[in-house]
Parts: sequence; C-alpha cells; structure tokens
Amino acid sequence: MRVRIFQPARNAMQSGISRTREWVLVYPAADAREIDPLMGWTSSDDTQSQVRLRFETRKQAEDYAREKGLDYEVTEPQPRAANVRPRGYGENFATDRRAPWTH
Repeated sequence: MRVRIFQPARNAMQSGISRTREWVLVYPAADAREIDPLMGWTSSDDTQSQVRLRFETRKQAEDYAREKGLDYEVTEPQPRAANVRPRGYGENFATDRRAPWTH
C-alpha cells in the first residue's frame, strides 16, 4: 500500500490560507465503491480510505510512515504566485485602474 503525503491547496471558497500549512497523509482506496441498490448512495467496506492524518511538518509525516512500515509518496506543493496582492472590494471601482470596470 502506497500512502500519499501532501500539503493541501487552498480551495476556491477560502480567502485565507488556514489549514494549508500542515501536511496530510492519506491512504489509497483498497476497494472500488459500490452503489447501494436501495438508497443509491455510494459506499465501500474500506474504512481506511477515510483516514486523513495531519502533521505539522513533512518530516513528521515521513517519520510516521517509516515507523509504520508504509511505502509513501510525497507530493510537493505548488508555489503561490508572488505577484498576487490582496485587494479590497472598493479597489474594483478605483479611478487608477488600467481598464474601466464594466460588465
């Protein structure tokens, strides 16, 4: 079983960077999901695919995987764009914009 260690990316619904500095260890799905004929929900007997372990550093996550004898793969995070400057809503209507703001 090859576990994956990564730093989660900020999703589109987040404005901050909360919970993106920690490292996550996830187990792969061992069984395929099945559709329940009565309710139509997808389910699986594999409970280990639901486990997400969080660590403060990459080294802690790697040490845990080595200690438990797990083969692991580390995915490096993509660097954040350096030219992104946080702006306020009022700056959408500023007079010094390069192009006028219209719909």
